[in-house]
Amino acid sequence: MKLSVVAIFHGIEDYAPAMLYGLAAAAATDTEFLLVDDASRDGTGQLLHDFASGRSDTRVIRLAENGGPSVARNAGLDRAKGRWIVFLDGDDWLAPGYLRELLAQAEELDCDFVRTDHVRVTGRTRELVRAPQARRGVRLDPRAAIGPADRRTMVDYPFPWAGIHHRRLLDRGLLHFDPALRTCEDREWTWRLYLGADSYAVSSLAGVHYRRAVAGSLTQVGDARQLDFIPAFDAVLRHAAADREADRLLPKAVRSYTAMIDFHWRNAGRLHRDVARRLRTEAAAAVGRMPRAHLDTVLAASDPARRTLIRRLAARQSAAA
Repeated sequence: MKLSVVAIFHGIEDYAPAMLYGLAAAAATDTEFLLVDDASRDGTGQLLHDFASGRSDTRVIRLAENGGPSVARNAGLDRAKGRWIVFLDGDDWLAPGYLRELLAQAEELDCDFVRTDHVRVTGRTRELVRAPQARRGVRLDPRAAIGPADRRTMVDYPFPWAGIHHRRLLDRGLLHFDPALRTCEDREWTWRLYLGADSYAVSSLAGVHYRRAVAGSLTQVGDARQLDFIPAFDAVLRHAAADREADRLLPKAVRSYTAMIDFHWRNAGRLHRDVARRLRTEAAAAVGRMPRAHLDTVLAASDPARRTLIRRLAARQSAAA
């Protein structure tokens, strides 16, 4: 089997047909489609069943309980047989021929994984989003793509569906997601991937059309799942601190963590009231866990508003301690 496509779906009956149409158009020999229904309560499950009916290349995996993207992707990974693996989200859609061209490029490059550009869709607006790596179509060192701290790098492009992955990464335990994370799972996963893989490349293909701000998506909810960015970035800090290049990696990890705290703080108005209260307490504790020397270095180069916020949280945590 050349290619396994793991596509996850949850309560998106209005959007799933576009993805399924793209999969049908992309069908090729030696490709399997693993469609994971993450306990949908609308008509999504029936759409998947109808699509798979009579197709030998398609399996529907129905989860009894909604586990979130990590659990759903892992369920597909556990059944994948392909030499190459692609992740997709069921509310997006594909350009014609995208999967065939992506597979052809991956086989030619023969690196551990390939990242692609994508098209961001907001209502009727289309915007090309480029992966933050200028060198295209050549094998590169993943670890070199993590830094420097003060620039947007490949770990700031944490989209599992924007690319293709060799099975050897699955065999080495690098493709599964942390099932405890309902949101921000892609950040921790991306760091593990770039730290553990031996080679990667970037392609200028932009065949995934990513729907932004879909009603009901996890990026739009205001419950406690939004706070999963804290254990996710705690894990990123642990990965960086345990690495042989910790001094080089930790500034980037700390800067990314503080940026995420700043983002959620500025958007706290969309959170449920009790979740917003938790954010204030848990964000201060998170700042207290950051290595102080690297934190001070990062804050010195941060914009004044973020610097003020993080220092205020650090002072609050010190007072609490």
